[in-house]
Amino acid sequence: MAGLSGRPVQSLLLTREAAGLLLVAGLAWLAVIAQARGMSAMGGTMSLGLFVFIPVWTLMMAAMMLPSVAPVAVLYERSIARNRIARLTAFSAAYLLVWALASVPAFAIAALVSSLAVDYPLTARFIAAGVFLVIGLYQLSPLKDRCLQHCRSPLSLLLHYSSFQGPMRDLRAGTRHALYCLGCCWALMLVLVVAGIMNLLVMVVLAAVILVEKYWSRGEAFSRALGAAALVLAVAAIWVPGLSQGLS
Repeated sequence: MAGLSGRPVQSLLLTREAAGLLLVAGLAWLAVIAQARGMSAMGGTMSLGLFVFIPVWTLMMAAMMLPSVAPVAVLYERSIARNRIARLTAFSAAYLLVWALASVPAFAIAALVSSLAVDYPLTARFIAAGVFLVIGLYQLSPLKDRCLQHCRSPLSLLLHYSSFQGPMRDLRAGTRHALYCLGCCWALMLVLVVAGIMNLLVMVVLAAVILVEKYWSRGEAFSRALGAAALVLAVAAIWVPGLSQGLS
């Protein structure tokens, strides 16, 4: 773990609570792998209706995002005196709820671009180019930097979360942190629209990218490098059909 930002991460990953969250993430990965059989090559919404897409998306987000949020969640759990497990559960549930709600715009975007690609096959490459352009520009934007700075500074976040009062405080903290994570990662998730929602290789790479962005000491520079790479892919997508395979 050398070279990571936020030194508490080094010890947190060995705690029982962190192990529990990582176990949930591992089970989610197993479920995603089982679901992905026969679906990974399907584009758009994988022919799923919205109310089936939502749990599938939520399961994917649990697999991809829980490893990166585990250190913050366990730090939060350590900052409270009583009912730790219940409150950690509430924090994590609120976090996942935000990502579950994100499935609605994800479904709409996937359905729209897939429909356009089917109706106008020659536009698939340009749609992919547009998606990579959005990713690249957002990765280089001040809003991305601001959200990433919050996610890379868990101790300062916890000082703020500790001021929350009342029975909803854990849900508020989990929701707030999820919104910062969503602000960091929503553009990266657009890669799934281009590559295929259930593309396991892309999911693994995205999960690793998110971890590196948040916890590597050079995560901010890495994030900008990703933005530059996405802009290159925006140009390449026009000429390379394989970069738009998830739209077919």
